Amino acid sequence: MQHELVIKGGKVVTQSDIFMADVAISNGKIVAIGSNLASGKQEINAQGKWVLPGGVDSHCHIEQLSGAGIMNADSFESATRSAAYGGTTSVISFAAQHAGMRLNKVVAD
Repeated sequence: MQHELVIKGGKVVTQSDIFMADVAISNGKIVAIGSNLASGKQEINAQGKWVLPGGVDSHCHIEQLSGAGIMNADSFESATRSAAYGGTTSVISFAAQHAGMRLNKVVAD
């Protein structure tokens, strides 16, 4: 089976190790990490580069009203695209609970 994408020869970083390897991706998921993986339909030469997991932003403000009633400039799409370009692959939008607001309404909004 030929993988959709193989990132070749990069310095792979995990939570516990740093090592030289290839990374194979199919159907949007990492399916293999190892040395000298078979070529893919698309390849990225990562020699001399770091291959890192995506970052997580656990406190961002997307499509949110400020306390003054001003809407944040980013839509969900523009904010997440911007995050992805910077290597952030997961976001958790902050729910601002202003004085007098019920939490269930804030979360629903």
